[in-house]
Amino acid sequence: MNIAEIQAYGYFAITVFMTVALYAYIYHLYKNRKDADGHDYEEYSNLVLNDDIGDTMVKPISDKKEK
Repeated sequence: MNIAEIQAYGYFAITVFMTVALYAYIYHLYKNRKDADGHDYEEYSNLVLNDDIGDTMVKPISDKKEK
């Protein structure tokens, strides 16, 4: 077994590991959409598209303070 074969096996192993890690991270992000306080920040994803002054707000603001 020469160095080229070892490098090829190492490259394959790293590629498989990084692919599995990427899919695990994506699954983790979609599984835990809400943070510890229960806020779902995915609703803010349209903020870039709807940034005109006349567009509706993502989250309405009330004058009353929540207790």
